[in-house]
Amino acid sequence: MGKAGGRVDFEWVYNDQPHTSRRKEILAKYPQIKSLMGPDPQLKWVVSGMVLTQLLACYLVRDLSWKWVIFWAYAFGGCINHSLTLAIHDISHNVAFGNKLAKWNRWFAMWANLPIGVPYSASFKKYHIDHHRYLGGDQLDVDIPTDAEGWFFCTPARKVLWLFLQPLFYALRPLVVNPKPVGQIEIQNAVVQLTADAIIYYFWGIKPIVYLIAGSILCMGLHPISGHFIAEHYMFMKGHETYSYYGPLNWITFNVGYHMEHHDFPSIPGSKLPLVKKIAAEYYDCLPQHTSWSRVLWDFVFDNSIGPYARIKREYKLSKQE
Repeated sequence: MGKAGGRVDFEWVYNDQPHTSRRKEILAKYPQIKSLMGPDPQLKWVVSGMVLTQLLACYLVRDLSWKWVIFWAYAFGGCINHSLTLAIHDISHNVAFGNKLAKWNRWFAMWANLPIGVPYSASFKKYHIDHHRYLGGDQLDVDIPTDAEGWFFCTPARKVLWLFLQPLFYALRPLVVNPKPVGQIEIQNAVVQLTADAIIYYFWGIKPIVYLIAGSILCMGLHPISGHFIAEHYMFMKGHETYSYYGPLNWITFNVGYHMEHHDFPSIPGSKLPLVKKIAAEYYDCLPQHTSWSRVLWDFVFDNSIGPYARIKREYKLSKQE
């Protein structure tokens, strides 16, 4: 199975996340960055075009052989679906319609959710808030792997399996680490999604459903785009817990690679994050960054010091009380 990973625990720290203090410092020096906050008027049109493209693809794959259904799910549809999950990430910060129309953002996220095949957007919103507020928080930030994941997935072969199973872990980990009651918005998300799936199945059969769900699973697992899951917060350099990537894959991922900038200014749409880096370049150019998400995946698998345990963790008062 290969050589076992070198880490046997997370990197525990006792200081606050760096994004809060850097945000204050940057805004004091560059107050014009505040003008970048607010909704992105183009986002709803881009996302709607992607959703409609996937609905057209459902019609086109209805009579294909199974091998071509899976091929196009991985090579085309899954890439769009992964991009839509990142659009939902942006929408979760109310950048589609603004904070004053918060419910419109929730409903629009359900529209963006349709090609993914399973209800996702409402639950993501609920937990993603904690990821920003309690970055690295023990029992609060469900983006961090469990101890069981860190202990078992410690060899190259096992880490490849872990990458392949990432969608499963992202779906089930919140239920283990920080379970929350199901809310009305999540029930609405499920009803809308299952209704859409039923309509597609009624008119075009099972193959379009498999195309959508298989694409979501495959391209959120072992796929070059999914390198951002590892690149964002895994500790490739000691003491650094967030990293940016400024390469071309940002063009199809709503600039999720600008992750330092995003955590510093989560209310700024992904489309405007390059302006943050341009305005406050001296704060970001000197920080560690990734140049290739594919290289990130390679290093994650074969570097003995990197694995599910290579995350910074901290305790917040809330987790201590619980």
